[in-house]
Amino acid sequence: MRRVAAFGLLAGLTACALGPNYKPPKLPPGATSPLIASPSATSTNAPPDDWWQLYDDPEMNALITQAFAANADLQEAEENLAASRAIYERAQTAFIPQTNIEAGATYGRNVTTDEILELTRRKPSTGWQFDSVLDVSYEFDLFGHVRRTVEGARDNAEAVQAARDDLRVTIAAETARGYGQICTFGEQIDVANQALDLAQQQLNIVQQRLDAGAGSQFDVVRARVVLTQAQAALPPLQGAREAALYELTAVLGETPQNAPRAVEACVTPPHLAAPMPVGDGASLLQRRPDIREADRQLAMALAGVGVATADLFPRITLNGFYGGATNQINMLGSNNALTWGVGPAISWSFPNMSGPLAKLDQANAHERAAVAHFNSVVLQALAETEQALAVYGAELNHHAALAAAQGEAQQEYSLAQNDFAAGGISTLDLLTAEQTLTGANAALAVSDAALVQDQIAVFKTLGGGWTDTSASLAVKARL
Repeated sequence: MRRVAAFGLLAGLTACALGPNYKPPKLPPGATSPLIASPSATSTNAPPDDWWQLYDDPEMNALITQAFAANADLQEAEENLAASRAIYERAQTAFIPQTNIEAGATYGRNVTTDEILELTRRKPSTGWQFDSVLDVSYEFDLFGHVRRTVEGARDNAEAVQAARDDLRVTIAAETARGYGQICTFGEQIDVANQALDLAQQQLNIVQQRLDAGAGSQFDVVRARVVLTQAQAALPPLQGAREAALYELTAVLGETPQNAPRAVEACVTPPHLAAPMPVGDGASLLQRRPDIREADRQLAMALAGVGVATADLFPRITLNGFYGGATNQINMLGSNNALTWGVGPAISWSFPNMSGPLAKLDQANAHERAAVAHFNSVVLQALAETEQALAVYGAELNHHAALAAAQGEAQQEYSLAQNDFAAGGISTLDLLTAEQTLTGANAALAVSDAALVQDQIAVFKTLGGGWTDTSASLAVKARL
């Protein structure tokens, strides 16, 4: 026993973990530089994690809170995370001795017992055989097989957590997008109703002039065409808002019967009161969970290389057992029924090393693929953010031009009304001014919708919305 203990101590002192240790991957040149596309309505301040609070919209805040609590995809991700953490906890048990207790009773004849009876010139007999054994084994982690396996399980759990966090980013953005769609469709419906009221007023005026002998039937028909066109614009908008409501309902984890109908009352798009904070490339890479997931996948691949490298060398375990075996149950605890043993065991795929070497080649290939995947995710994250900012900046300029045009169209229509009342312009001129104003109002409402969607797209690419109150797995592992 002293020799076994000395051997175990020597093995522990000389143990090492083979394979490459994790180091933060090298980023592509310029990855941490300031973002190129910086619209005038943005700032370099770091965006808050709960970016939706910048809209100061209690309804949006409540919907996102509900989505985080009830979304089915997010619940699935939480369970996947719980499973990966359980796998990590199970892997950690390899650092301690493994124990197993077996006990049983068998009725019949035993070959060994029969041979003993025959040697003593007694007849074989049928009876009960009782046994109970405690098996204990401990692997000396000489080359880091256990350590690298545990590291891989930890890195996998952290990658799954990052995937869960990335889904939270998507859920927050999709909830805000759905709410913004409903509000902007509400605005467009409101604008369409205003256009309908305006067309009805013009038809009434033209009809009154015809009744007074100052107009023509042609003017009345033309005004009715405008009214009918205004009426036709409403159903598509109402249908689109209904579809957006059901889409939002699914994100909230509800059935269509439980759709949040109160949201349909919204006719004012969410509005940012201050310039959008976007930060820079460095803060972007730290925030985005998909980059963290790729980093953890790379760490897991490196641990796999360590496991495959350790498999090239012997695995040594210390095994022991203690128990008893007898044909009388009351004799199990006696010295006559005692059975025990202790000793080392070695396992090594030698001299045929083709299998372990192929496994190492596979692990190295996975590591190189993980590096390429990490670089791809970083480049894609930067490209998505720049694209979203560029589109948002263009829509800001577009919106400003439409707002100016809408102001001019409103002034034109006011002047046309006055001139028409004074007999200075024809009915056609008045209808033309009315259609110009209606088109300007509709175009501005459509731009409002695009602006909200572009803002949310930027926030999504910035990677906010995933932080929760629970400690990270890596922190828990270090405690």
